[in-house]
Amino acid sequence: MIATDLDRTLIWEDGTVRDRTWAAIDRARAAGLRVIPVTGRMVQSMRRVIPLERLPEPAVCYQGAVVLDADGTWLRHSPIDTELARETIAALAEEGWPNPNVYLEDELHVAEANDNTRSYAVFCLKKIHEVGPLLDWLDRPPTKVVCVGDPAALDVLEAAMKARFGNRLWISKSLPYFLEFAAAGVTKGAGLGVLAEKYGFSVDKVVAFGDGENDVELLEWAGYGVAVANAHGRVKAVADWVCPSGEVQGVAQVIERLLDG
Repeated sequence: MIATDLDRTLIWEDGTVRDRTWAAIDRARAAGLRVIPVTGRMVQSMRRVIPLERLPEPAVCYQGAVVLDADGTWLRHSPIDTELARETIAALAEEGWPNPNVYLEDELHVAEANDNTRSYAVFCLKKIHEVGPLLDWLDRPPTKVVCVGDPAALDVLEAAMKARFGNRLWISKSLPYFLEFAAAGVTKGAGLGVLAEKYGFSVDKVVAFGDGENDVELLEWAGYGVAVANAHGRVKAVADWVCPSGEVQGVAQVIERLLDG
């Protein structure tokens, strides 16, 4: 099985799967390999890049909080407990981040749209739902919470929130300007574990690709972990190998080499 992150790994800044990569994916599946998207994206956003009819395979979304079967059925949903999510939103406001993205029922909600949320919506091709004060609105467990902003400022926020919440939340950057919060125990590796149990494949038969800090657990979980050349240093540190960058379709190059022997 091939498990691959999307943004800046399988796809580049244009947000599309290019022809060489699709051809490599098709060849891999024809040879009997499963190709599984493993992403922090929402389900609907992932499907805009990887349509179900183009790749009828299971998928892992929301950093592992949602696991999909090959027909699109949600096999697993591990949201943040409502009260913990409310505590997180309140703590973010105290740290000067009063308007995070909140994901509920595969929709994007914010207190009020601003430049950061609009740019994120363009990135994910998603509509923004403005709901007013988040603590007045939130009464159900959200799938995840995300802060969007300056990478250096998010580094400071990440340290503060990890010190405050410890192991009660999973906290990690996905891209330099996205800091993500999910339920404890949610990781891309854990999401793949759900699929491994359902389909009976062994870890040693999995090759995984990633670039961001949220891919560390993915590469640690897989039998063989590959970091693209543009990956964060933490990802390269746990990888078994570093391949060419996402910009030059490094995942496709590796698949081609695998298939060509």
